[in-house]
Amino acid sequence: MKRRDFIKKLVGWLAAVLAVVGLGGLAYRILGEDEITYDDSEKQDPVVKEETVGKEQPIKEEKPMIYRDLGKTGVKVSLFSLGGEATVERADRSDEAEAIINRAVDLGVNYIDTAPTYGGGGSESNIGRVMEYRRGEVFLATKTGDRTYDGTMRQIEESLKRLRTDYLDLYQLHNIRTKEDLNRAFSSNGAVKALEELREEGVIRFTGITGHKDPDVLLQGIGEYPFDCLLMAFNAGDIHYAPFQEKLLDEAVKLDMGIIAMKVAAIGRIFQKDGLSDMKQALGYVFSFPLSTAIVGISSVEEVEDNVSIATGFEKLTEAELGHLEGLVEPYADEANFFKHHW
Repeated sequence: MKRRDFIKKLVGWLAAVLAVVGLGGLAYRILGEDEITYDDSEKQDPVVKEETVGKEQPIKEEKPMIYRDLGKTGVKVSLFSLGGEATVERADRSDEAEAIINRAVDLGVNYIDTAPTYGGGGSESNIGRVMEYRRGEVFLATKTGDRTYDGTMRQIEESLKRLRTDYLDLYQLHNIRTKEDLNRAFSSNGAVKALEELREEGVIRFTGITGHKDPDVLLQGIGEYPFDCLLMAFNAGDIHYAPFQEKLLDEAVKLDMGIIAMKVAAIGRIFQKDGLSDMKQALGYVFSFPLSTAIVGISSVEEVEDNVSIATGFEKLTEAELGHLEGLVEPYADEANFFKHHW
């Protein structure tokens, strides 16, 4: 047995035993090919399902997940991460959603993003079913769609209940579209005031801003307030209309923000005849930029496994390869950027 494999097995055995005897704070997380870090923070304790303790687990043959820095937060997140839409948001498919989330975490996905509007709260509720016993293994992000202090305080209370946790790793301003959104959120009684208070109280660890319509508005937002993270739309068609990858991405990199990509597949519209044909192309394009991670809504366990396989086998594309993919999407760039036009 290789030394690295032996250490992994030994650490896994110790973590399970410690969890059983109530010392689960000695947690482990594999961060890369050869790096193992230990975290004794109470809020990062992994929880082991009772029915898995003492039972022989199947040997995994998957490649190890690739992790990147989430900006200057000090956290490392999986290259591919789980978005809270598609099956995960369906209240009528909770068992399937739970299986998807568990499989993702099993395969090394440690970043999960959701929002109270996804499935009318169904997404947070489904994720909460898993957080009840795997909270310490996940960097959990949700959002407030309210621009006011009072509204944000109400929303986070509801989100925490659905997510079955008493803290969030990342709390974000959801879907910032206009300068008016920014003005309201930054006002003396706005959402940012709530974020600051929640952070001081330890209810949230980091703050973020999100948007998929106007990169200039987000550029103004990160210039006016030191958000830790930026969640932005980004795919192989982005360059053709109001690109997020130019000034906004450059500035976020300069600020050492955690940068999360969404709309990677434009809800399936990125795939067209004579255009992009699969997720390997879609994710490979995005992964080749200086981002921390990309979130994708998932419909099945098989999709989780496919996307994880793409992430673990990722090799950075050349400029010529990136240009080729952009060229394939150019004829239907409006479809690939539909959320900038119509949402």
